Amino acid sequence: MFDLTGRIAVVTGASSGIGVQFAKALAEQGADLVLLARRKEKLDKVASEIRDRGRKCLTVKCDVTDTQQIKDAVKATIDEYGKVDILVNNAGAGGEDHIFETTDEQWDKEMALNLKGVFVAAREFGKEMKKNNYGRIINIASMYGLIGSMTGGIAYHASKGGVVNFTRALGAELAQYGITVNAIAPGFFASEATDHLIDAEPFKEMVKATCPMGCSGKEGELNPALIYLASDEASYTTGSIVVVDGGLTAI
Repeated sequence: MFDLTGRIAVVTGASSGIGVQFAKALAEQGADLVLLARRKEKLDKVASEIRDRGRKCLTVKCDVTDTQQIKDAVKATIDEYGKVDILVNNAGAGGEDHIFETTDEQWDKEMALNLKGVFVAAREFGKEMKKNNYGRIINIASMYGLIGSMTGGIAYHASKGGVVNFTRALGAELAQYGITVNAIAPGFFASEATDHLIDAEPFKEMVKATCPMGCSGKEGELNPALIYLASDEASYTTGSIVVVDGGLTAI
């Protein structure tokens, strides 16, 4: 089960953190990769590690807030592999500003990266999936797309909430084409943007007090959800939000 041999998987935001973990996990299951991010030198390092695992890997410099760059990435993918089977919409970021400190520019920036980029990538890569009547689109949302918080990050909450319902709507719309659309909503996980927060003692105490598991997620603990949603075994799962948060949103 969960064999991805022969599948072509695209991962956005694949130059660091969870994106790197996702790319390597897909490669371990047999998929060949296309890695997208703005920092080409970091992508090339990840690609070298994936090739050492015996998988093919294409890197494409791509800012997902730029529609033309996404279209160019689709063309590069098709030119290289002739198809695309899996899209992981992982690129995203968020600030910690409260509403009164959130500028129009910050709001627009997070909406463009966290929501519009997901929409455009799904639309453009989805066109290619439709041709083969097969596809797996996996959007990376957040538990903060499902709940609020008193600590700020209003634009992040709003954009990830958009990803959650975009996933449901697109899952319903694309089912007729053999394309499933699902999302993973992580809780607290370390990444390039959150390492400073995850390691702070006040944060650790807060997690102990609010999360049933009592700790942040560890590297690799998102991978099983990803592999399931990317697999043929998930053929009857679409429009679903898989929450991986140590039980935080359950209470």
